[in-house]
Amino acid sequence: MSFNTFGKIFRFSTWGESHGPAIGSIVDGCPPNIHLSEKDIQKELDKRKPGQSKFTTQRKEDDKVQILSGVFEGRTTGTPISLIIYNKDMRSKDYGKIKDKFRPGHADFTYFKKYGIRDYRGGGRSSARETASRVAAGAIAKLVLQKKLGKKFKVVGAVTQLGILGCDTNKWNDKIISKNPFFCPDKSMIKLWEKYLLGVRKSGSSCGAVIEIRARGIPVGLGAPIYSKLDSDIVSSLMSINAVKGVNIGAGMNSAQLSGEQNSDEILQKGKKLKFNSNNAGGILGGISTGQEIIASFAVKPTSSILTTRNTVDKFGKNTTISVTGRHDPCVGIRAVPVGEAMMNCVLLDHYLMNKAQCQ
Repeated sequence: MSFNTFGKIFRFSTWGESHGPAIGSIVDGCPPNIHLSEKDIQKELDKRKPGQSKFTTQRKEDDKVQILSGVFEGRTTGTPISLIIYNKDMRSKDYGKIKDKFRPGHADFTYFKKYGIRDYRGGGRSSARETASRVAAGAIAKLVLQKKLGKKFKVVGAVTQLGILGCDTNKWNDKIISKNPFFCPDKSMIKLWEKYLLGVRKSGSSCGAVIEIRARGIPVGLGAPIYSKLDSDIVSSLMSINAVKGVNIGAGMNSAQLSGEQNSDEILQKGKKLKFNSNNAGGILGGISTGQEIIASFAVKPTSSILTTRNTVDKFGKNTTISVTGRHDPCVGIRAVPVGEAMMNCVLLDHYLMNKAQCQ
């Protein structure tokens, strides 16, 4: 299997399977002399680890990361940083009864047809368990960007829609996001979301979500105008996350409904400062950052593993039915928030380093 590496200058390669002994990543291209400890990475991993609330899978994983290389006396050396996270709470027996069946909505069918073999235990390589390795890499990118861009830099994500229930993004509050199990930025919606998702879980079904990622303190000039546009690389990174089926930059798909007057982000000079009257472009014009807040959102489909019996086929080509038991998120999109933040950090650092190489 090829294509397990993401990035151009700042790159990471992930490895491992959901029910294997461990997962991890190798980060290459990290600048030297960045203060880095396992605690720095662990803070980000703790945001996505399973079993933290009744609204996510009850698989219990500490997700404790260990740095194997690339750090000496607390600082990065510029060499590859190898990270490992051991799996502990695997229940492979949960998949024994369905090992020959293709779960609808999962990658079982396509993996088997492409490779002629698949790890049926939790989806193997296609499992969202792989995203822990991305979050670890993103934590390193975040530290580098904080050092290079200063205190104004920040990437923050939130769930802005849970199933059929949206929230008011005008009420976005960073402090609220980290204080509720939904990563919801609108305090007024938390109780309603709780009642809604408990109903979804009780019925044995699932729901999707929309996650919005905001990046602040980004300088003008990141990105290239044709084949390495900042927005195209952000979209690519977010689309690579498990279960993501759509990505918007700024107004995104909604821009098709706007007039030219509504959509254009007017520019004004106020003293020494440049000001945009709106941000439908999501902080990116012509593939290059404008200096505004970068805004990207992505849609995560409902968790495919549900208790409801569904029609499918097995690997022998016979029609059958399937009901997936075990431990699953009623909304896998909730834990995609720190993954989206990690991918944004990785793309921004990659483009920051490319811009330094060409223009400074």
